[in-house]
Amino acid sequence: MTDRIEVPRTIAAPASEIFSVLRDPQGHVAIDATGMLQDADGDPVRAVGDTFVVHMDREALNDFPELGRYDVTVQITEYEQDSLIAWTILGRLRPQIGHVYGYRLEPAEQGTLVTSFYDWSGIHQQWREAGIFPVVSELALRGTLGILDRTVRRGYRRG
Repeated sequence: MTDRIEVPRTIAAPASEIFSVLRDPQGHVAIDATGMLQDADGDPVRAVGDTFVVHMDREALNDFPELGRYDVTVQITEYEQDSLIAWTILGRLRPQIGHVYGYRLEPAEQGTLVTSFYDWSGIHQQWREAGIFPVVSELALRGTLGILDRTVRRGYRRG
């Protein structure tokens, strides 16, 4: 059993165009394949420690419908312009969960190799014992990469 999912996809676009979507709070909403991300507030991130708020709807997954609509804060944990962005989620649950999402971008012959990752190896023991991970499936990560590809090809416009 692994505590990390990684899914690669080559996107026929420069890393800078892809990264502009990934650093934008509205970009996260635009490419989300789970249906949970409804809207976001905040400016595009520029560094580790930057944050923005995402308005969520957990009914989209139907795993914890009692959560309904709620807000989380995305906090950037890794940031390398045009090559790496990762974040953790700060929410109302205590203790904080500690899972990490992110993207690694590398040059490829036909564009940029984008690897989406989801890592729950560092989650708090309480959440490990709850047996709810992974919350987001490999299929959802693949779907998000497909939407990212389409979004970049169409010429992403914020909001």
